[in-house]
Amino acid sequence: MSVIRPSPIPIPRCRSQVLHRRLYSIQLIQKRRRRWNPRSEVEDTAVKSTARSPEAAGGKMVVELVGAFNEVTERMNSVWLSTSSSRLLFKALKLSIPILQSLPLASDGRSPLSKALSLSIILADLQMDAEVISASILSEVVEAKAISIYEVRDQIGTGTAHLLHEIFRVKNIPFKVDVLDDETAASLRKFCLTYYDIRAVIMDLVSKLDEMRHLDHLPRYRQQILSLEVLKIYSPLAHAVGANHLSLELEDISFRYLFPCSYLYLDSWLRGHKNGSLIDVYKEQLHRSLKADLVLAEMVDDVYIKGRYKSRYSMMKKLLRDGRKPEEVNDVLGLRVILMPNSVTNDVEVGEKACYRTSEIIRSLWKEIPHRTKDYIARPKENGYRSLHMAVDVSDNDQTRPLMEIQIRTMDMDGSANAGTASHSLYKGGLTDPKEAKRLKAIMMAAADLAAIRLKDLSSNKHQSFKTTMNQRDRVFCLLDKNGDGMISIEELMEVMEELGAPGEDAEEMMQLLDSNSDGSLSSDEFDTFQKQVEFMRKWEDRDNEYKSLLDEKLHDLPHQDTTGLIQLYNKELEDRLSTH
Repeated sequence: MSVIRPSPIPIPRCRSQVLHRRLYSIQLIQKRRRRWNPRSEVEDTAVKSTARSPEAAGGKMVVELVGAFNEVTERMNSVWLSTSSSRLLFKALKLSIPILQSLPLASDGRSPLSKALSLSIILADLQMDAEVISASILSEVVEAKAISIYEVRDQIGTGTAHLLHEIFRVKNIPFKVDVLDDETAASLRKFCLTYYDIRAVIMDLVSKLDEMRHLDHLPRYRQQILSLEVLKIYSPLAHAVGANHLSLELEDISFRYLFPCSYLYLDSWLRGHKNGSLIDVYKEQLHRSLKADLVLAEMVDDVYIKGRYKSRYSMMKKLLRDGRKPEEVNDVLGLRVILMPNSVTNDVEVGEKACYRTSEIIRSLWKEIPHRTKDYIARPKENGYRSLHMAVDVSDNDQTRPLMEIQIRTMDMDGSANAGTASHSLYKGGLTDPKEAKRLKAIMMAAADLAAIRLKDLSSNKHQSFKTTMNQRDRVFCLLDKNGDGMISIEELMEVMEELGAPGEDAEEMMQLLDSNSDGSLSSDEFDTFQKQVEFMRKWEDRDNEYKSLLDEKLHDLPHQDTTGLIQLYNKELEDRLSTH
């Protein structure tokens, strides 16, 4: 089997000669560090089985550009994906990719490009706008001092440059204090919420989450220092801005590094009960029953069910506070049923009846625990919160399971509850004055509305707007087809190559490889075939990473003398995959 070694990474064309020399030095370091990667053979075999792939450096950067853009935008809400947003994100990727590919590996072993894309994907999952995502990608480039914020302002836009300025201010927050006690941490959180752009705060939270996911390379004492910092400042801050999923994951990771034995005990107990998979089972069972009920069908147009299970950290706090055993915690499992009342009536009374009808269906499935039922519809809370809470016993005949908590509400009730939760979260995040928390919430909403208006397509835009239903691959094609004639010419391809810092010859080679009918340009069908190939290669890499993670877990659980056989199994699996593809 021949060994295929990766070709040298090209040096992007930069305005600054100093930057050019710096990137050249980095390239020489990478040459010395680079080792043979079996994936290169896998990718080569996969490519030959599907379509030819441009091997030139410029072609590889176009592959990375198209793949990264599609991966991020397919996770974004279509509301944020206007023409302006797409162009902004595309420009940020074109500026960042050649520089990020030339930088040395980070301390955790990842490439800077991989790290930047990880941040952008988390932000896209949080439904942040293109300006925030572009700033997160560019922050890695600016932090490496490859370009300045002023260059970002000139090439990308003032809004993105402002966010970069804010994110670097926020990053310095932990260094403003010497002792990190509860009072100081609360003051820092209040300072962040009051004096910084809230989008920059969220970007910093995402950056901290990405850092916490890759702490294994650090010494033990550094892991614990960072985990304590996250537990005191960042996790409550994430809760304050409404990013509850970030908050829970930050808590759990910090808990794992600070108290590994306690974490392992709870994790083993939860895995033993398979709570994660149980949630999906119960969710699907309830959804089928609600959809099949004819009485409920007359009152609602649709039903949404959200599932959740208690985090390790919050469960440990409850065990310590109440002195319980894990099996005595009642809200380990949880479902939230959201009803959309019939659009014809859309009456408040109909929505309430639908909630009570849903509770009757739930009683027919599982045994209700009456003393834990709370009717906040008939008797709302003082802040206006309305919902129906109930707990049910989902134990099987042969196995006892924790109680499952179910919340039932209409869409309007859920919206009001989320609005109230936002102010309450800010209050818990460090703003001790409820009026101040409400004021900041209003500022946050106004900032989001302003960003939406700024990135919204205007009717006077000289570029044709993208359709909201446009296929993801068509979106990239339109960005490359700058004159809008329905074809990507060699001139347009060369322009993209030059923006990526690659020579024009690479564009000619790529055109020859992709232009199946040899007419000197790329049609949407030809470019779609290329994008399918890019998607295939990226999915292949994702599967490799999943397989590697699974292998690492198995190696961690096995004694040292048993690892040789598992590595041999991995090599055999790799050979089988090579022969298959």
